[in-house]
Amino acid sequence: MTYQEFKEAVIRYARENGIADYELYYTESESASVEIYQEEVKGYSTQNSSGVCFRCVLDGKAGYASTENCTEEEAKSLVLRALDNAGSIESEEKAFIHEKGDRYAAPEESSMTQPTGGELTDAALALQKELYRADQRVTDGTQAYMAYEAEKYALYNSNGLDLEDRVKSAMCYAMPLVADSGEMYDGFEMKLGDMKDFDIKAIAADAVEDAVAAIGAGSVPSGKYTVVFSNKTMATLLMTYASVFSAEAAQKGMSLLNGKEGEKIAADFITIVDDPSYHNSVMKRSFDGEGVATYAKNVVEDGVLTTLLHNLKTAANAGVKSTGNAGRPSYASVIGVSPFTFYIRPDGEVGEKTAGKVPEDLLRKADNGIYVTELTGLHAGASAVTGDFSLSARGFLIAEGAKAAPVKNFTVSGNFFDLLKSVEVLGKDLDFVRGTFGSPSMLIRNLAIAGEE
Repeated sequence: MTYQEFKEAVIRYARENGIADYELYYTESESASVEIYQEEVKGYSTQNSSGVCFRCVLDGKAGYASTENCTEEEAKSLVLRALDNAGSIESEEKAFIHEKGDRYAAPEESSMTQPTGGELTDAALALQKELYRADQRVTDGTQAYMAYEAEKYALYNSNGLDLEDRVKSAMCYAMPLVADSGEMYDGFEMKLGDMKDFDIKAIAADAVEDAVAAIGAGSVPSGKYTVVFSNKTMATLLMTYASVFSAEAAQKGMSLLNGKEGEKIAADFITIVDDPSYHNSVMKRSFDGEGVATYAKNVVEDGVLTTLLHNLKTAANAGVKSTGNAGRPSYASVIGVSPFTFYIRPDGEVGEKTAGKVPEDLLRKADNGIYVTELTGLHAGASAVTGDFSLSARGFLIAEGAKAAPVKNFTVSGNFFDLLKSVEVLGKDLDFVRGTFGSPSMLIRNLAIAGEE
């Protein structure tokens, strides 16, 4: 059956079983990827998948059931399983099916054309060749990866909502391995967007430069330092701590921002934006996982927490409106809370070529210190509950206002909430990790660094 036919069957069985409040959430995806090792195709794969979740509300309690099989028999089973699930729920929390009445932005479908398997392979091979050409020290172990994905999201409910979004994106990873004086150094560069816009030569050069820059890296004495975090390291920190801005986490006691709306939580010039229609986003969405219209919002504005991110349930608990941030990582997932394109607004206008560049203005203001370009150990070394972090890092010394010798094997420690308050200078060089979490570079003084004793 097509999704439309399956939807009509589910509606029919829902009515036959006297279900007045229900929702059908459907996703489908089509993807292809190719991985290059040395100068040959290591792997090529394609995948098509789809799935649907039926959610019904019985006496205020939500029952879920999901399937990947769109058949007449499964439509009937899906409704009955969700109904049975709703009857077994013991939680007293009320569930909601969204009402009509929102104004939705016109879905902006990407103009990107789907690459053929040959085009995807040719692009990946070209990237691999450019990695080897970029530096004679690039050696075996170097890999290139290219992929394409198209996704559809659809939501229908008993209140008359019938919505659909489609998104497309390509991605590439460049992962060079460089050998020098018996030591190995790895680099990394990733791009998301339209494959026709990928500058293969520049991507390869940046990835190799990332590896080469670490050659000869030394250590640094322990102490308190002025630190400039690169845009991508700050974006990585924001991604790690994004859950603290979730009303769900706050209401469960998992965020120190609970009840802090209207309070100063960051430096005066810090504004944090959640924008589902951000112009460079690879995941533009007009509705969230419950069918609520999405919109751009300043979660933090001029240092003040203006709102947490809400779905319908957390909004009802707080006595506010949903912010359109109901999250569903997959069609079968229970509804949670998640941001869309979530970023710290840079200082002033951002030029298209600023991302990824060395923030020379911040280095000059730092004078002496450490420029951190990579953080690792985020899962084990960062607590979203307390905000504390202690993370392995690498980067460069800052000497007399300029990038100096590379350094590695040191640990930077602090607290995310304190860091937001103590930012001294914000860069203009907005860049993103994973396409959805972004930040400019930042200067913070008196951070603890553990290196050589």
